[in-house]
Amino acid sequence: MGTNVLLTGTPGVGKTTLIRKSLDRLDVRCGGFYTEEIREGRRRVGFGIVSLAGDRGILAHVDIKSRSRVGRYGVNVDDIERIGVRALEGALRDSDLIVIDEIARMELYAPSFKRMVICCLDSPKPVLGTIQERKDPFLADIRRRDDVTVVRVTEANRDALVPRILDALGTITSL
Repeated sequence: MGTNVLLTGTPGVGKTTLIRKSLDRLDVRCGGFYTEEIREGRRRVGFGIVSLAGDRGILAHVDIKSRSRVGRYGVNVDDIERIGVRALEGALRDSDLIVIDEIARMELYAPSFKRMVICCLDSPKPVLGTIQERKDPFLADIRRRDDVTVVRVTEANRDALVPRILDALGTITSL
């Protein structure tokens, strides 16, 4: 099995930034997706989902009417499947490194996403991703896997973590 590295920490601590900095140091084919905030002025109104190939969708938004909700956000399960799941399928097929940013409550509303995360973790390809700290049986099972290294990101350690992440990924890295 591949080595899987999942970053965890409080929202806004820099997990996605660390993934991007790590990817900048690698000379390998990467596939997968990341999430980003959607803002109107200073107010966060939702989250986007973006494949590494550039496909974009809405993960969750205050204006989405959905039975699947996280706080004030309606979750867009269709875009999780259309962007996130497809990006992971493509990464399994065509990439050397799979990026999953993130595995969290919003994404877990899509059963196909949960299945695809397990397929990615079970594959021989390494995964670099983020995982929410929240207590959830699915998330806890992932964190307990022998092939997963969980790295806690804090403001105090984040600037020194890129070499540790690259080291944990093992032979795929090229510094």
